[in-house]
Amino acid sequence: MKFIETIKNVWNIEELRNRILVTLSLLLVYRFGAQVVLPGIDTAQLGGLQDTAGGGLLGVLNAFTGGAFANASVFALGIMPYISASIVVQLMGIAIPYLQKLQKEGASGQKKITQITRWLTIGICLIQAPGYLASLPALSGVESMNSLLVNGFSYPTFLVSSIVILVTGTIFAMWLGEKITDKGIGNGISLLIMVGIIATLPKSFLQNAVSRMETGNNVMMILFEVVIWFAIIFASILLVMAVRKIAVQYARRTATGSYEQDGLGGNRQYIPLKLNASGVMPIIFAQAIMFVPGLIGGSSLLEETSAGQWMQTNFSDIFGLWYNIVFALLIIVFTYFYTAITVPTNKMADDLKRSGGFIPGIRPGGETSEYLDKIMSQITLPGSIFLALLAVFPAIIVKLLDVQSGWALFFGGTSLLIMVGVAIDTMQQVNSYLLNRHYDGLMKTGKNRKATA
Repeated sequence: MKFIETIKNVWNIEELRNRILVTLSLLLVYRFGAQVVLPGIDTAQLGGLQDTAGGGLLGVLNAFTGGAFANASVFALGIMPYISASIVVQLMGIAIPYLQKLQKEGASGQKKITQITRWLTIGICLIQAPGYLASLPALSGVESMNSLLVNGFSYPTFLVSSIVILVTGTIFAMWLGEKITDKGIGNGISLLIMVGIIATLPKSFLQNAVSRMETGNNVMMILFEVVIWFAIIFASILLVMAVRKIAVQYARRTATGSYEQDGLGGNRQYIPLKLNASGVMPIIFAQAIMFVPGLIGGSSLLEETSAGQWMQTNFSDIFGLWYNIVFALLIIVFTYFYTAITVPTNKMADDLKRSGGFIPGIRPGGETSEYLDKIMSQITLPGSIFLALLAVFPAIIVKLLDVQSGWALFFGGTSLLIMVGVAIDTMQQVNSYLLNRHYDGLMKTGKNRKATA
């Protein structure tokens, strides 16, 4: 009953209701576009592409695009070129003084950085679009591109028009994400990725369930897998929400309304340092690096050697032992790296000093910065190990329970963490609207805030 009451409260807040409707409408447009096949392609020939993109690294990419990759859709590249451009700009901000200057200019600087990211997204699309089109025959299992095209459609015309459409599709998806962020609820880009991932979940689960029933497994095995899945979701929530609270004390005594904060030294608060401050970025970085060993092994220099064949064999299977060992180690390394560049302990210490705050027993300034840096190093180790275990758990579940690869991808890794992180962030935004509405209602009825404390 409380859930129904909460839904009613959400619907009764006009601004929140409009934002949710805008969000759902734009997400529906994105999902519709993921089903629209590129002009000129014979849809009857796409069965091989859908089978190829059902597992492995292509399966991960297909999940991120909500099946658009396997459908040869106008959104086949998805929003990932924009994500790649954002990562590149963020990393370049460490070394390029111009970007560092823009980062310090506030809203105007962020606007310029966003514009640079958009242009870089177009550049990445112009590289990825021809590569995707050139790989379609091999991925679909046909002899040539002409076999994929309907009669009367020439290859040059298809190539030019499809490149334009794929680039435009990514730009349009980027625009949808930005509009959701501005006019809707939640982070638009993250929601597009999450909806794409969720779209492939029912099909993956049903395929695994049917396979279980065909091989003589009973329903209890399927239920056991679902229980494990919920347990992994719970572990992911713990990883996303876990923080280390660093107590902070302010020298000035503050008063609010009829209250005066207790404490001999003034108002006591805390700094929340997240156990996993880097989010899913270490997994994305590590996954990008994991393409390299297979490419090196398949190069002309090593292709015929035993070392090259070993690299191709062991690093082309995302559920293989050596792949996941290297994958886990890279995640731990990148977690430290990304945390170091995204958690500015020096700035935190300076801001704390300017606001008259201090950590009890620690001198303001440089000593506070060193203390925060030490704490971050200590909590990043267990956080990175936990993140690595979640990332490789799909491989573990495949080996132990013989789960199908498509369904196994939802037992950890980037897909599950994105789903959990985006869901929590969106729920927090909705909750903030509800709390604000509740606060306004109390003020209008004239109730004393002390009565609600």
